[in-house]
Amino acid sequence: MGRIAGALGAEISGVDLRRPQTPEILGQIRRAWLDHGVVFFHDQPLTPAEFLAFARGFGRPNEYPLVKGLDDFPEIVPVVKRENETVNFGGIWHSDTAYLKTPPMGTMLVAREVPPQGGDTLFANMYLAYETLSDGLRRLLDPLMAVNTSAKADVSRTREDRVRDDGRTDARAEYVAEHPVVRSHPETGRKALYINVAHTLRFRDMTEAESAPLLAYLFQHQTRPEFTCRFRWRPGSIAFWDNRCTLHNPVNDYHGYRRAMHRITLAGDRPV
Repeated sequence: MGRIAGALGAEISGVDLRRPQTPEILGQIRRAWLDHGVVFFHDQPLTPAEFLAFARGFGRPNEYPLVKGLDDFPEIVPVVKRENETVNFGGIWHSDTAYLKTPPMGTMLVAREVPPQGGDTLFANMYLAYETLSDGLRRLLDPLMAVNTSAKADVSRTREDRVRDDGRTDARAEYVAEHPVVRSHPETGRKALYINVAHTLRFRDMTEAESAPLLAYLFQHQTRPEFTCRFRWRPGSIAFWDNRCTLHNPVNDYHGYRRAMHRITLAGDRPV
């Protein structure tokens, strides 16, 4: 295993994920995931059934509320940008579905097709984002609640193509959930900044206008370069990230090429 940046991220080698993993190996992967926020694997050409079996070693896969999964594997959502499309799915800094009452614990993404260059994904460490704030600002943020929505314009645009082609007929027009601005990780006990520019609309008991200046500062702060890592995909690469303490952002720099991934999210608990 090797770290890929100072802030977060580690690559794990020497394991064939197509095979059932022992509890010991799964435990080692989970410890690395908790330590590094996101772990990566290469050269893992998993079938959908094998991908789902691997994910189940860490939690319960759940279905995405806005886009349909594969016909035979509804928990696996295709994440595709076609050659003629200019907007990539989820192409903004975010934590997955923070607008749900119980957002996912973690997400796994496996690369099926990648462009000849570009299409990397950035990740950011929200422990560091919180811990590097001043004592005074941490005291201000600790008791605050944030209103998160699925309907912010910037993120809605990033899923228009997929919702048009593969949207779920039972999806709501908008999902809204309130979560702590600072959440305590249920496994590590560390505090993480739990807001993101894609979903966080305002602070509870404040207007959007009142919330905007502080949120704008925090959105800029939480993605400072020294808090991030960058992952370059190839077919068969897998990323497994912790939604409770990281953000991610797929870079949209490969127009004219196709990029196809499969995604699984793992059920979590309500942030506290």
